[in-house]
Amino acid sequence: MPKINPISGKNLSKILKRLDFEIVRVKGSHHFFYHLDGRRTTVPIHRNEEVAIGTLKAILDDIEISVEEFNKMR
Repeated sequence: MPKINPISGKNLSKILKRLDFEIVRVKGSHHFFYHLDGRRTTVPIHRNEEVAIGTLKAILDDIEISVEEFNKMR
């Protein structure tokens, strides 16, 4: 299993935008992303802090991409 490197919420949101996800709403520091095919996820953006590895894995499951694909997008 490939290793997941930590990433900030800001950089993760940039990757999601490149994957055609759009921000549908913001509640506090959580940005809610939606894709036209029905996939959706929530990204916590707390200053420049990194997203926890468990949360990042859950986001990757939500958007249905593998760790390998995610690492290529970085």
